[in-house]
Amino acid sequence: MSEEEIQGPGFTVRDKRTFDSQGEVKESVKAEREEEKKKDKDREEKKEKGAAPLPEVNFSSFILSLSSSTLLHLGEIADPQSGEKKKDMALAKQSIDIINLLKDKTKGNLTQEEEKLLDHLLYDLRMRFVKAGE
Repeated sequence: MSEEEIQGPGFTVRDKRTFDSQGEVKESVKAEREEEKKKDKDREEKKEKGAAPLPEVNFSSFILSLSSSTLLHLGEIADPQSGEKKKDMALAKQSIDIINLLKDKTKGNLTQEEEKLLDHLLYDLRMRFVKAGE
């Protein structure tokens, strides 16, 4: 084979080092750092202006979220978007069944507090379901 066939298209080398030959921070790196600081500051300001911070994600908060949606379907709390209270018994029943399914599938893997929470929520939601169906 000739040398021309072996060489191919070639490649480009880019210097990504932070410092120049004198040990000073390169201007392009300084500009990037300043821009990143500005973006971080903007993100922080948006967080402060935005909605309240979200609660910690754990099993209890997940179950409480499901129970809130059940209360919404039972017409006990208003829809946050429309402000109206609507009953949808089929969705309420499905939400209760999902919580019960989670109780069955997590049996033996929950803390006492989580088990109590599940038991009390299921009892309360079932009673509300019966009352709403009257």
